[in-house]
Amino acid sequence: MENGVWPMRMKYSVLLTRIVQEHGLKVICAAPDYERLRVTSADLNRPGIQLMGYLKHFDATRIQVIGKSETTMMEELDHERRLAGFQAVMSQHVPAVIVAHGEPVLPECLEMARKYDVTLLATDMDTSEFYARLIGTLRYHLAPRETIHGVLMEVYGEGMLIIGDSGVGKSETALGLLKQGHRLIADDAVEILRTSSFQLEGRSPALIQHFMELRGIGVINVPSVFGVGAIKMSCNIDLVVQMELWDDTKHYDRLGLDTKTVQYLGVDVPLVVIPVRSGRNLAAILELAALTNRQKKTGYNAAEDLARRVDQSVDLGLEY
Repeated sequence: MENGVWPMRMKYSVLLTRIVQEHGLKVICAAPDYERLRVTSADLNRPGIQLMGYLKHFDATRIQVIGKSETTMMEELDHERRLAGFQAVMSQHVPAVIVAHGEPVLPECLEMARKYDVTLLATDMDTSEFYARLIGTLRYHLAPRETIHGVLMEVYGEGMLIIGDSGVGKSETALGLLKQGHRLIADDAVEILRTSSFQLEGRSPALIQHFMELRGIGVINVPSVFGVGAIKMSCNIDLVVQMELWDDTKHYDRLGLDTKTVQYLGVDVPLVVIPVRSGRNLAAILELAALTNRQKKTGYNAAEDLARRVDQSVDLGLEY
């Protein structure tokens, strides 16, 4: 670990059996390594042109989805051409072939799957709907990620990542937010996933999920103390709050006109720096930070509104 950040693995995978379970897929033919087979690509392919023998630029790491169009096309071919088409795809040793839309599994498809040890699956779901759902599942499981030291809370619907040096009061502030009815996602370690090019999601490592450490008290199980309504499994990260000890020599933004961001996994997230000193109600301040962030997302910025009013007053020669 360096600077509170664990190194990010560059390649992720998910067991094919997990995909089968999550989507209720029917196993028609299982490869010998079915229980150990892992999917590494978040992209899918509908192998229309590949079934016709065109394999240029074919990505064999993708799951192949056969829908009504592909099945109808193959049914119009004779037995030998169907065999050749399915052989062209299966011989690339793709992770799995899924027949969707409740379409029949053609005998030639099953024969080539068994010959080349390819797992063959089926679903009754509409092809387009299934395709979209499976892409979403794969992108979640295979999302780039990193784990950082911090606390993740949901405050007024805003995912708030609280960071700062050890001992600055992150968990104590989170406790105050819990008492106000807000929800904890992770304490001490937060796993961040990039679920899209512009969105981050945070969750807790499974081992410490729902636990919180408080100096002087020790470890507590949050749902057992505050109830199951006090926790959430994951949430988007909408705002980062950096807590730091008050420094009299440092200038802190008093109006909120300065827009700060911090970047995780290539995604910029709004950042506010909260100075900590005795007497400050940090839970209330963070609640206000969440509400202010919500306002900004709707297009309203109170600091900019005030600045405009001041400028208008100056232009009109009015006192304020």
